[in-house]
Amino acid sequence: MAEIDRSTPKANVKKGATRRPINNKRQQKNNHSVIIAAVFIVGVILIAGISLLVKKYSPSKERVNLNSYYNVQNEEDMAIVVDNQRLEDVAKNWEGHVYLEYQTVHDYLNERFYWDANENILRYVTPTDVISVNAGEQSYMVTKSSENTDYTIVKVDADKMYIALDFVQKYTEYPAISYKVYEKPNRVAIESKGGTIKTTEVKRSTEIRQKGGIKSPIVVDVEKGATVTILESGNDWDKVCTQDGMIGYIRNNKLGSEQKTTVKAKGEQPVFNHLLKDKTISMGWHQVTNQDGNKKVANVLQSTKGINVLSPTWFYLNDNDGNIYSLANHDYVNYCHQQGVEVWALISNLENSEVDTTYVLTHTSVRDKLVNQIIASAIEYNLDGINLDFEALAGEVGDAYIQFIRELSIKCENNNIVLSVDNYVPSSYTAFYNRSEQALFADYIVIMAYDEHTRASEDVGSVASIGFVKKGVEDTLAEVPANQTILGMPFYTRVWELTAKDGAGEDVESASEDYLPYTFTCSEEGMQTVENRYTVNGAQPTWDDTTGQYYVEYENSGKTYKIWIENEASLEEKLKVMKDNSLAGAAYWKLGFERATAWDTIIKYVN
Repeated sequence: MAEIDRSTPKANVKKGATRRPINNKRQQKNNHSVIIAAVFIVGVILIAGISLLVKKYSPSKERVNLNSYYNVQNEEDMAIVVDNQRLEDVAKNWEGHVYLEYQTVHDYLNERFYWDANENILRYVTPTDVISVNAGEQSYMVTKSSENTDYTIVKVDADKMYIALDFVQKYTEYPAISYKVYEKPNRVAIESKGGTIKTTEVKRSTEIRQKGGIKSPIVVDVEKGATVTILESGNDWDKVCTQDGMIGYIRNNKLGSEQKTTVKAKGEQPVFNHLLKDKTISMGWHQVTNQDGNKKVANVLQSTKGINVLSPTWFYLNDNDGNIYSLANHDYVNYCHQQGVEVWALISNLENSEVDTTYVLTHTSVRDKLVNQIIASAIEYNLDGINLDFEALAGEVGDAYIQFIRELSIKCENNNIVLSVDNYVPSSYTAFYNRSEQALFADYIVIMAYDEHTRASEDVGSVASIGFVKKGVEDTLAEVPANQTILGMPFYTRVWELTAKDGAGEDVESASEDYLPYTFTCSEEGMQTVENRYTVNGAQPTWDDTTGQYYVEYENSGKTYKIWIENEASLEEKLKVMKDNSLAGAAYWKLGFERATAWDTIIKYVN
């Protein structure tokens, strides 16, 4: 049987030819495809990367919703820009007139407008007149005459009151108000106070954006050459305001050089007249608690030297209807006038604890009644002046209290009655007494530069240390002219009685900041009474330069007594402060606590 050949048949190959793989062309084609794919992928990645970079570094074309940006929620709303400052509050456009909320007017344009929300009455006091407007009316009263407008002056919308800007503009003499109205968004741009501003021109047309950064949405486009006010300067972006009240950020390389410009407030300062005396005031407060007290006026005056004004405590607020209680006496006034002494009767709010002073001052009809009663009494008794002593007021009644002074001052001036107002030494918690506004309307501001330490104080101390007095004068003069300022000083001393607490030991000087090893009470005593007290106890006072007073301490019956003494020496230190600051004069609380030698000190400074 023949052998079978099982090997693979050989291809017919020519002699001398080179052998190739049979898939070479296919491989080349595949490699080419891979390269193309790779190039495509790289290209896509590059394009994507470039797109991201372009997107990252290209300015956003998104535009701000201006109504939302400016808090304009409906057709009647208007954004408010005051002296290049955008307010959160919005104005209203009613019947073609711009209306602002009362608080906006009060805080930004003119604090002299006073709104009585209890009786819906707007008041404004000029140097000569009281302007009165009832809500919802086009007419108003200027003292006793009626005026008319072609718009509703005051509108009440729920719990908000709005005043027509035209009316605010009319009665805001200085700084005068000018305003313009714009659209898209609806807004009112108001110029008021003036001051120094920084302005510049836009070098190239660009955009103002909501925030600093090219990705922030666009607020408005600005053309080359436009003038903008720089509100805040940054490294790359400045906050600016356009002349039509559009506010945002602009790249500062698009801005020219800054220029400082002083914009003068427009209008003229109203002229306030004052009934000032051409002599140094030397006023004694005479505490009168009943009609019998009036009979002592001769003895009171005869025991003084240099007194030219007497202030008897005759009147006080007696009920919530604005009525006053009176101890006024014709014979008292006549006697004083015969002695060449003026009478500035005091009216207080402290005697009747059932009276709500806040209620009286915040209700226009009641406040008017109070003013009228004061003036009627002053005329009836031929008074030369009124001394207003309203104390312990709450901060929320501050505006009403100042309005009371404004309205009272007009009627005092019209009747040639001097108005003086007693004030605490300035502090953060008495700022609402607004002494600068008081001084515009009242004739004199009296500093009650005493009660540095009282029964309610946390610890014992001086009634009126010289540092306390000097600071009180300095801070008052920051608001009140010196020729209207009277320095009130004490004739009395507080005698402090200290009782050691159980377990505290005998050393009452070991008091820490948070713990006192004693309880204390005090009494108010006159000059001679105090001297008699420490003399009989064998104590010797020593002078303390820090307080500008003599200090004495002694023990009696297991109790410690500490006294910062008010006498001729401490009185003279205070009179020097009055003289050194060219103040209008001095006042003394209260007559009867001094001794005869005190007047020999006083007349050296008040004549």
